[in-house]
Amino acid sequence: MIIFNTFILLVIDFYIYKALRASSLKWPKTTLFSRLWWTYSFALAGAMLLSIYISMPLMVRSIILVAFFLTFTAKFIYLLILLADDIRRGGIWLKRLVFPKPKQAETAKEPLPERPVNGITRSEFLTKAGILVASVPIAPMGWGVISGAYDYQVRRQKLYLPNLPKEFHGMKIGQLSDIHSGSFYNKRAVLGGVELLLSEKPDVVFFTGDLVNHLAKEMRDYQDIFSKVQAPLGVYSVLGNHDYGDYHFGPEASAAKAKNLQDLKDTHKVMGWDLLLNENRRLRVSNEEIGIIGVENWGTGRFPKHGRLDQALQGSEELPVKLLLSHDPSHWRAEVLSRPDVDAMFAGHTHGMQFGVRVGNIKWSPAQYIYKEWAGLYREGEQQLYVNTGFGFLGYPGRVGILPEITVFELIRGEKPKRGNA
Repeated sequence: MIIFNTFILLVIDFYIYKALRASSLKWPKTTLFSRLWWTYSFALAGAMLLSIYISMPLMVRSIILVAFFLTFTAKFIYLLILLADDIRRGGIWLKRLVFPKPKQAETAKEPLPERPVNGITRSEFLTKAGILVASVPIAPMGWGVISGAYDYQVRRQKLYLPNLPKEFHGMKIGQLSDIHSGSFYNKRAVLGGVELLLSEKPDVVFFTGDLVNHLAKEMRDYQDIFSKVQAPLGVYSVLGNHDYGDYHFGPEASAAKAKNLQDLKDTHKVMGWDLLLNENRRLRVSNEEIGIIGVENWGTGRFPKHGRLDQALQGSEELPVKLLLSHDPSHWRAEVLSRPDVDAMFAGHTHGMQFGVRVGNIKWSPAQYIYKEWAGLYREGEQQLYVNTGFGFLGYPGRVGILPEITVFELIRGEKPKRGNA
């Protein structure tokens, strides 16, 4: 994927370079511009390729990734503007070719130039305005790296469960999701996020998948930090789509891939986390019990489907409340809603695209065009789903608007009060 994206960026570079050289602007025609343009382009492409094949400090790799992401975003936006202008000009040329004006055909061999608007042609205006428009995302996205990547937010959510045994009323559940340890480059900041969770004193903690990006060894520098995540009634975890190693080893089975997955499972065990692989646990307080159900990843489309909900529920039939941990929220509509005995599901996966708006009850992100449920609490009938937007980050090493999340739930015995009666 990195090689493909790097190739695409070079293609975009060539297109924009030729467009700028052909414009009426003077500075793109200078030798200095050509040298700076291609020196930066090839240096960035080379650095991206080196980041695949050689080991380098995470900070260096992150700087390269930030530079690539910001450059790609700005140039892609500029490309769209230039393409729109080229399509417009192509339409004009085609129109003149199909419906030539007799006088023009007799008096001119070349198409007439565009009529300037307020002293500037449309193409020249779009070329100049496009540079400004393309540079606009750099500021917020740069700030998203500097400030947003580790700006952990605690979100508190009351979870009303009519069948909840009275011994569990008021219990606090902490949720982490999508750690993606291979993306981190600031151990101190990550430790701060873990300490923020622990300061909430949860009775139990759920982790809903994607501990790593690709490989179990990504946890080496962070295992000691996440081992601190403990709770009186335990920490329960499940696997996410990235944890299986498919994006590194490919979808086919192999000895190396199987060993990596086993190493990852062992990491959960070493940290004291109870990894649920299509199975359940009984959470007991005094003489009362509820069920913690955990399935392996179940995702729509190309995402791995290792989850077996029926298997995971076996033996939990008589429990009054069942809380399901499943990484991908699309599992909720695909299977979970047809099982009314599952009271609430906890998911992650979407990251909220790491970009958008989330203020009070107002939320928007491109994620909503892919996932119907992508952030926060959802309810259908008596069943509920909560989607955590993630502790870590992937790809773009930052967050804009959708900040890293630590969720703290309070279990409430009873029905949710109607508005105005709360």
